[in-house]
Amino acid sequence: MIARTIAKGKKITVLSIDGGGVKGIIPGTILAFLESRLQDLDGPNARTADYFDIVAGTSTGGLIGTMLTAPNKDGRPMYAAKDINNFYFEHCPKIFPQLSRGGNFPRSIISSLSKWVRPMYDGKYIRSLTKEILEDITIKDTLTNLIIPTFDIKRLQPVIFSSNDVKKGALKNARLADICVGTSAAPTYLPAHHFVTKDSTTGDTCSFDLIDGGVAANNPTLVAISHILNEILKHNAEFDDIKPIDSRQMLVLSLGTGEAKRAMYYCARNASKWGRLKWAYNGGRAPMLDVFLDASSDMVDFHVSAFFQSSNCKANYLRIQDDTLSIDAAKVDNSTEENMKRLEEIGMKLLKEAVSRVDLDTGRFRKSDGEGNNEEALVRFAKQLSDRRKLHILGE
Repeated sequence: MIARTIAKGKKITVLSIDGGGVKGIIPGTILAFLESRLQDLDGPNARTADYFDIVAGTSTGGLIGTMLTAPNKDGRPMYAAKDINNFYFEHCPKIFPQLSRGGNFPRSIISSLSKWVRPMYDGKYIRSLTKEILEDITIKDTLTNLIIPTFDIKRLQPVIFSSNDVKKGALKNARLADICVGTSAAPTYLPAHHFVTKDSTTGDTCSFDLIDGGVAANNPTLVAISHILNEILKHNAEFDDIKPIDSRQMLVLSLGTGEAKRAMYYCARNASKWGRLKWAYNGGRAPMLDVFLDASSDMVDFHVSAFFQSSNCKANYLRIQDDTLSIDAAKVDNSTEENMKRLEEIGMKLLKEAVSRVDLDTGRFRKSDGEGNNEEALVRFAKQLSDRRKLHILGE
C-alpha cells in the first residue's frame, strides 16, 4: 500500500474519473494504456493504485476507481486497468438492457410509457453485481485513498465518501458495494439507493438516501483537490510537507467520459416550449441531467485549469476529454455492442489527439502547442509517477 502514505516533500498524485455510465469505456481505454506504460517501467505487477495518493471517481468513475483500489484476497488491486473494458462489455448490457426494436408491440408500448413514471432501469443487476464482487469490503480497506461523491436526496446535500474520512468515525465507513450503487443512481435512469451504516462500538447508526454524485460533482477533480487542502488545514500528518494552495506540489490526471457539444442537440427555440416532462425526458435523452452533468464537469475543468495556470505549472494537470461525441455515443445507457466498440475506438483515437486545454476566455478546448498528443503526455506522466514511487520506496 505504498500510495496510501504520501511521500514527504513530494508531489501529491491524483487520478480523477468523471461520471458517464457506459461511457466509462473511454477512460477505461486510457487507463489501460497508462498502466501498460507503468508496467513497461516497473514490471508486469505494477498497478494504477500503486502510483496515486488519491483516486476520485463519480458514478461510473466511482465504479472504475473502486475496481482499481479495492483489494483482492492477496491484498492487491481487484482489477488491472486492462480488465475494465471487458467488465463493461460483459455487464453494461445487463445493467442497461436495451429495448428490442422488434418483438411484442404492446409490451414495447408499456415499456416506453413506464419511463415516465419510474426509472428506466430497475437497478437490480448492478446491486447484485456489486454485492457479489465486493462483498463486505468497506472504503477503509482500499489500497489508496478513494474519494467518491454522492448526493443525499433526503438531506439535499452532497455526501463525499473517502478513505481518510473513516478516521473521523465508523459511520462513514460504508460498504463499497453500497457507495458504488449510490453514486451511480442517475435520476430517471436508476433508482435511488438507501442503506444504513452502524458503529459496532457505540451502536450509533447513520442512514443514507443517495442518488448519482454527478448532480454535485460529475467531474470530481475539484473534490479531490479540496480534500487535499482540507487535510492540510486539519494538520493531517500525511500532508505536512504540502503548502496550502500550491499546485506545484500536485500531479493531477483527470479523465472525462466524452460530451456531445458539437452536435448542438438542444436549442432555445425548442427548449422554450418544454414543460417538466420534456426537460426530464426528451427524444431518448434527459436534457436536465445532461445540462447538470456537462455544466458541472466543465466548470470544474475551468477552475482547476486556472488554479494550475496561475502557478505557471499547467503541465502538472492533464485533462483528457472528447467533446465531439455523436448523440448516440453520448448516451449514458447505450449499451449495444456496436456503441461500446465505438466508445473503445473513441478512447484509442483520443490517445492520438493533441493535448488540449480549456481556453480560460472562451471555455472551449484548444490544442496546446508543444505538448504533443495525449499518448505522449501519458508516457511523460507515467515516467513521473514511476520516478516518484521509486524515490518513495528508497526513502522508506
